[in-house]
This record gives sequence, C-alpha cells and structure tokens, in this order.
Amino acid sequence: MQERHKNKEQYFNEQGLTSQKFVVPFISDLVKFDSETTVLEIGCAEAGNLKPFVDMGWKATGIDISCGRIELAKTFYKDHPNRENLTLICEDIYKVNPDKKYDVIIMRDVIEHIPDQEIFLNFVKGFLKPQGKFFLAFPPWQNPFGGHQQICRSKILSVLPWFHLLPKSIFKFTLKVFGENDGTITALFEIKDTGISIERFERILKRENYKIDKRVFWFINPNYQTKFGLKPREQTNFVSSIPWVRDFFTTAMYYVISK
Repeated sequence: MQERHKNKEQYFNEQGLTSQKFVVPFISDLVKFDSETTVLEIGCAEAGNLKPFVDMGWKATGIDISCGRIELAKTFYKDHPNRENLTLICEDIYKVNPDKKYDVIIMRDVIEHIPDQEIFLNFVKGFLKPQGKFFLAFPPWQNPFGGHQQICRSKILSVLPWFHLLPKSIFKFTLKVFGENDGTITALFEIKDTGISIERFERILKRENYKIDKRVFWFINPNYQTKFGLKPREQTNFVSSIPWVRDFFTTAMYYVISK
C-alpha cells in the first residue's frame, strides 16, 4: 500500500476519479453547478479532487500548506485546457484572508489530520457564501484502518485492522518491532492525536452552529472502488443508528453541511 502513496500521479488520478464518480454527484443534489460556481479545496495536496470541477469549467481554488505538493499539482494541470480556471495556493489556511467567498468547499480525508478541529471549523465559515455548502469526507478514527496504517512499510501492519487503537506505549512498541522508521511513527502518532469520531465531529458541528444537510455512512469507502476494485456499500441502517459502535465498522463518512 505504501508504494501507492509514493506514486503521486497515480494518487492524483485516483483522487480525481473518486471525486468525479462520488463526490460531485453527492454535492449536486444540493448545489446547482454552472460556469460561475466557485469551489475551494482545503488541504488539496496535488489537487486531484478538483479535477472533475476543472474538467467541467468551474472556477476552482486549491490551498495546501505543502509547497512541494502544490508545485506537483501545477505540473499535473499545466496542459489542462481549463487551466486558467484553477488557482493553486501554498499557504497555511489560517494565514489566508477569507475575503473571497465560495459556493462550495470540499475536504476529503483532511479533517482527521487537523489539530483543534473546533477552531478550524469555526474559522472556515468565513470562506463560505451565505448559501454555500461544505463537503467533508473522513474515516472515523475507530474504523479498521482509521489510523492510516496503510502508510506502514511492514506488509503486515499496513493491512492489520484496529491495531492503531492500542495504548500509545504498546502501539509504539509494535511499530518499532516491525521496523517502522521514526518518520512513519511520528506521522502515525500525529494521526492518533487528531483522529476524529463521528460523535465528536457532530458535536463540533452543533457547537459551531452548522447544519447537516446530508450525510452517508459507508461500510465500504467509495475510494476503495478506485483503489482496490471493491464495490462501495452504504452502512446498514441498524449499525448507523448505534452511536460509537458505528465508528468501528464505518470506513468513511460523507457530509454536506452549511451555516
């Protein structure tokens, strides 16, 4: 699995395909897209998620704190016929003045990496138009691979479910025993600190006065179709209705929220 994460062009294409097949239709129920629609992706990396929006001629902006990934995004889009509709910015989102408002904000597999999610979700409101929509997708922390163990070098650990839920001392010992390097261990511990449950996410939304317009619990993450050829499958209503239990068996959450 780790090799997949090293191949940035493959990752870019996978992101674009998942966004085209699942994200855009999910949002389209609530947003009427046209040539004047403005889309912002926060934590865009190589901006693969923005590709279907750019393909359709909509005005898209991607922001990421990693300048290397923004530069790579520019190479992937340099020959795109709608390149003039795409703005790519390397910056810490907190240093960006929200003077420009957007019809749609998207974040896929990003919120679980952000510290102080309450502060962040309050701040991001400033980028939304009054009737704007905010799409977020994330893996609940307690799900089988919520610890992002797919980045492990060990072929065993990269597919070992739920081991990220071990106490920190045992978790670190396990990673060391299987030969993970300090960089991987640091990255996994950062996720351990910021991973978010469905319940905590929805408490934050309530506290920050967001409205949930739409949500779907996925038993099989739509992105798994692109990566592994697995057919996406929504979680059962029974499991989805049980707080905390659902976190362990839901591989992805899709939300559209608004102010």
